[in-house]
Amino acid sequence: MKCCTFFGHHDCPDSIKGELQDAIKRKIEEGVNLFYIGNHGRFDAMALSCLRELIKEYPEISYAVVLAYLPTERNGYTDRETVFPEGIESIPRRFAIDYRNRWMIDRADVVIAHVTHAWGGAAKYVRYAERKVKRIVYLKEKIVNSQRTITTE
Repeated sequence: MKCCTFFGHHDCPDSIKGELQDAIKRKIEEGVNLFYIGNHGRFDAMALSCLRELIKEYPEISYAVVLAYLPTERNGYTDRETVFPEGIESIPRRFAIDYRNRWMIDRADVVIAHVTHAWGGAAKYVRYAERKVKRIVYLKEKIVNSQRTITTE
């Protein structure tokens, strides 16, 4: 089973949705069949929307919204759509998102990323994925961080 996860800025533009959906389709055609998504920001919501659409075309795939906190309300997710990472219940709340994001990357074979600047959470976790030698698909824009220019696929 091949797994993919997503990282992007919480305020990404709606204009990348088509490119995001195309990237997910390419990964499915390459054998990825499990997707983990966070639940903070527009990029995560866009990835979830794409997967909800694509599961109709590719019923062999599955996805899960990986929660950092126990939900206090439904937030539009069904029970079968969510996962709560093992061990996170013992993590202090202020570290829960970090724990969740590392959990997703550690289990993923590939990361689809939309990162346009070298600061913030999305850039931090893409760098973590690079250190873990994960395959990373960069959407559209290029960014320059302190070490190199990152190019798109």
